[in-house]
Amino acid sequence: MTAERPRPTSLTDLFVSFTLLALQGFGGVLAVVQREMVERKKWLTPEEFIEDWAVAQIMPGPNVVNLSLMIGDRYFGLRGALAALAGMLCVPLLVVLGLAVLYARYGHHPGVAGALRGMAAVTAGLIAATGVKLGAALRQHPLPQWVTGLIVLACIGSALLLHLPLAYTLLVLGGLSFALTWRKLKGRA
Repeated sequence: MTAERPRPTSLTDLFVSFTLLALQGFGGVLAVVQREMVERKKWLTPEEFIEDWAVAQIMPGPNVVNLSLMIGDRYFGLRGALAALAGMLCVPLLVVLGLAVLYARYGHHPGVAGALRGMAAVTAGLIAATGVKLGAALRQHPLPQWVTGLIVLACIGSALLLHLPLAYTLLVLGGLSFALTWRKLKGRA
């Protein structure tokens, strides 16, 4: 008999978990979400996280808000989606409003500007580390690793070198990836 998979115990657990997650995610929440949902709470497998995150990115609105709605819905339906959404937005909204008041008062100070630049560098590092960590799940992707590697390089090149808008990159490379994966899976059937 297999043990039951970890899951949120209640709507309150879902609300508190997403509130704490949102409060940790200033500037870049991908690393925090992955660590909390996959490694710590184990509410999602690495593969589920990658699939859900991909869907959350193409939906309109903030990625992590979309993900919270999907996770809440998975465990408690509409009530869970609303609880997770409230957790993502309520307390963080109050914090952001407080920070806006402080920034309006002290934003001109050079120390504040330096601190914000430092936080941006840390956020970039967290996103890069999460990308490397999630790359391990690509080993189980139906496409050969060299193909996924080329797609990753093309995506990085389009953003960093060509400065193409994300919408074009998603449309072209996402569409290509989808078509290649579908073709490969169709060939297996």
